Amino acid sequence: MSFLLAISVGNTRTAVGHFHGDQLHVVQRLTNGDVAAIVDAAAKQWAHKGEEEGTIVVASVNDPVATAVEAKLAAALHTDVWRVGRDIEVPIGRCLDEGATPGQDRLLAAAAAFDAFKQAVIIVDAGTAVTVDFVDGEGVFHGGAIAPGAQMQLDALNAGTAALPKVKFGRPASDEAFGRNTVDAMQLGVYEGIRGAVQALVERYSAHYGAFPLVIATGGDAETLFEDSELVSRVAPDLVLRGILVAARTAGEAE
Repeated sequence: MSFLLAISVGNTRTAVGHFHGDQLHVVQRLTNGDVAAIVDAAAKQWAHKGEEEGTIVVASVNDPVATAVEAKLAAALHTDVWRVGRDIEVPIGRCLDEGATPGQDRLLAAAAAFDAFKQAVIIVDAGTAVTVDFVDGEGVFHGGAIAPGAQMQLDALNAGTAALPKVKFGRPASDEAFGRNTVDAMQLGVYEGIRGAVQALVERYSAHYGAFPLVIATGGDAETLFEDSELVSRVAPDLVLRGILVAARTAGEAE
């Protein structure tokens, strides 16, 4: 597959990027409230294919936005748009309860991680929600844990109390052990709470598996949370887009 336009519609934002071969280019992240801007960004990236054959694939955990993007993009570019789950499947085994429907972002990140490393791996996706998922050494997805993301936690503190302010998530401003003002205390609580939860889950999964897997972090908050973490082996912010490439390539090989 020479040119692929990959679009991942998340809960609050959409990532748009294109691949020439295995190389990912021009990743843009846009808010879901502006479908026209998403379509415009995708159309401009589509122009990078030149005279090459190209494929557009959309993955989604927010179907109303994805459906609008697909329809407008197909009309603007006069080309077919593939959807993960409808036209192509995520190439990863699953050991889940009957009827379980994990989000496409979780499955795609897992497929990309296993495709890259070919070993057991734990994938931490830190975005609107934080998910911590396990893939075994045979490439089987076993599910994991879902928790509120950093900004969601801060928003809940603001909404659920009389005095706590609205705060935008970021790395705690001070290297001190204590948050010595309200904003720093909120940032520190959320930051260390997520890191501590991830460590506990990694230890839980490792104990069950009988070995300590590779840990990869992805998602919009991954670098802020884990860039200095000894637990996380690598931060790969575009793992879901790479999962779309793996899915599209596998579907092409099966034809």
